[in-house]
Amino acid sequence: MEMQSVSRRNLLGAAALVPIHAVRGSAQNSAIKVGLIGVGSRGTYTGRMMAANPKVKIVAVADVSAKAVANAKEKMEIPEAREYSDLHDLLASDVEAVLISTPCYLHPDHLEAAVKAGKHVYIEKPAAVDVAGAKRVMRIADGADRKLNITFGFQQRYGGVYVKAKEMLDAGGIGKVREVHGEFLKYALSGDEPIPPLPKNDRERLEQWKLWRSMYGEIIVETYVHNLDAINWFVGARPLKAIGSGGRTVERRGDLLDHLSVTYDYPNGVQMTFAGSQMTPRFYRSNKERYIGSNGVIETAREYWSYNTGKGVVTEKSPQDLSIDSLKLFVDRVAENKPENVGLRAVESTLTALLGQMAVYQKREVTWDEMMASA
Repeated sequence: MEMQSVSRRNLLGAAALVPIHAVRGSAQNSAIKVGLIGVGSRGTYTGRMMAANPKVKIVAVADVSAKAVANAKEKMEIPEAREYSDLHDLLASDVEAVLISTPCYLHPDHLEAAVKAGKHVYIEKPAAVDVAGAKRVMRIADGADRKLNITFGFQQRYGGVYVKAKEMLDAGGIGKVREVHGEFLKYALSGDEPIPPLPKNDRERLEQWKLWRSMYGEIIVETYVHNLDAINWFVGARPLKAIGSGGRTVERRGDLLDHLSVTYDYPNGVQMTFAGSQMTPRFYRSNKERYIGSNGVIETAREYWSYNTGKGVVTEKSPQDLSIDSLKLFVDRVAENKPENVGLRAVESTLTALLGQMAVYQKREVTWDEMMASA
């Protein structure tokens, strides 16, 4: 990678000395070779963002569904990309980096395979769907070659509006944080969805992975973990304990909850309340975090950030999807040979979600230490 990075810099420096068509050809040849593993809805969405980056060339696509591969190649306009049905065959190829967007329960296996193959990895969240899997990912990340980039899809960490809000918070712009609130309320269920028969084999399990805790990891682990990761980052700590409740009001499939609420206790007496719902009306959605300080309030969301220090609300909108920021910075780190391994903090955020899940299921207070000792 060091030699490749030097080559890229040399090519850029020589741009003024060669014809433009030659520069384009050289840039294409020096582009980072990326493979896509898992090209369902999310994988295709982020894959298109990755393919749009001039520093990248998508050279391979892997998925168990040939139809998904064909659809992704068409949408990304990458007809020459090699096709694989087995990710291990893709990992044995010449790709330098992989974008992994496979079902949550497969993340530990797929991360380990990519790291062992010596590839830079951008993998969607969460790190795992249970405590044992999270601990395994911790070991994988900790033992990885330090030249590798290991990035999880916690886009808030890289989004411009979140970065600005964090800077204001750290600078004491709202004083000492006293309490935190988060929520992710959205329409995902109407209550009349058809109920599929129980899965009888691995193929059917894979088809229904979004309906079962063992594969999806509950809504707080698969979905709300985004908010929890941002809150851990802003507070600068992970919670000590949690208590919560939840239920199934309209969901009739699988075994997932359709709403929950959790109260987390952080160090220094800071308490955070989080509420999540999958069953709002179609027109309603609220996804944000709010930090209440001694001198003001900061609110963060994927679309904006705002603050109020007593002189009225000031709001700045995000110019683009935070996924664009996250993917671009990953590519930049690979191209510039500046590796970042965020495996441990991704695991911590995943465990924060699992702590909340355990508290909700058991309907009692659960400590971090108790959760960690459970597997």
